[in-house]
Amino acid sequence: MKYLYALIAAALALLGLIFLVGFAGSLVRLVIGVLLLIAAGAVVYLARTKPQPSQTTVVQQIDLSGDVSLENMKCKVCGAPLTKDEIDVKAGAIFINCSHCGSTYQFEEEPKW
Repeated sequence: MKYLYALIAAALALLGLIFLVGFAGSLVRLVIGVLLLIAAGAVVYLARTKPQPSQTTVVQQIDLSGDVSLENMKCKVCGAPLTKDEIDVKAGAIFINCSHCGSTYQFEEEPKW
C-alpha cells in the first residue's frame, strides 16, 4: 500500500512540476501546479501518519460457580473423564466436545444455592 501512495504522490508532483515549468505567465497554470505539489505533499504526509493496525488479543476466562473442577468433570453421555482441550467457549456459552463418544453438548452449570 505504501508503494501505491508513493506512486500517486510522484504522479501528482510530476504534474505539478510540469504545470509550474509551463506556466509562461498564465496564473491559472501556476495555481494548478502549486496545488498539485501541495496535494503530493499531503499524500506523503497522510501515508506516513496513517495509524498502524494493532493486534487485539481476546482472553476469555470462565468463572464457574459452585464446586466444579476439571478432575471430576465427566461426559454426561458416556461418563468418560474430560480434559481442558475438550471444552470450548462459543458465543459466551461453554460447550463440551467428548473425544470418546463424539457427543457435543452445552455445559449446564448448577446454581450456587
